[in-house]
Amino acid sequence: MPASTTPAVELIGVRKAFAGRAVLDGVGMSVARGERVALLGESGSGKSTLLNLIAGLEPVDAGTVRVAGTEVSALDADVAARFRRSAIGFVFQAFHLLPHLDAARNVAVPLLLNGIVPGAALERSAAMLARVGLAGRERAWPRELSGGEQQRVALARALVHAPALVLADEPTGNLDPTTAAQALALIAETVESSGAALVLVTHSKQAAAIAHRRLRLDARGLRADDATLP
Repeated sequence: MPASTTPAVELIGVRKAFAGRAVLDGVGMSVARGERVALLGESGSGKSTLLNLIAGLEPVDAGTVRVAGTEVSALDADVAARFRRSAIGFVFQAFHLLPHLDAARNVAVPLLLNGIVPGAALERSAAMLARVGLAGRERAWPRELSGGEQQRVALARALVHAPALVLADEPTGNLDPTTAAQALALIAETVESSGAALVLVTHSKQAAAIAHRRLRLDARGLRADDATLP
């Protein structure tokens, strides 16, 4: 399959159980490069578990997970960690900024982990912060940033290493509606311009509205959910 048509994410017959209870069973999904997909479902339906399997943070019990053509489900823990650092970006509800690092250094972390020298990493970090509207805030500490600004830093960190895939878990859950709307617009715009695919876990119709496609995860598996269209 040519690189241009290799899916950003491909799941085939994925099963995951905890304490003998199947949370996911026979799940399949394909996400094209540049596509934005929202995963919806009740709490406990397995949405966050599915993200963890895609990222290689947890092993599958059965089935196959591929990201950008690499079979993540077949990698050992060390190789999976290196692959995550290069190919996947993460955006979380709690932001997970490192409090002892300023904005520029928080964004530079993925680059440093990938072996980029500090000077070049900080240059790319500053450019990415400018891209998300935070030019001039490179030296700000997380405690000095508003919730919306912290989410912008988190988004910059997720995209600074040009990943093929961005995984977002309730990325606006800690923001007020106005700030959330601004953050969602920025996520959609920035992910699209980077060419990355986005898999977004959310309970929010507002957040799901930035997706090209919405899927619902429940006891019947993963299926299209057009009822969430705005």
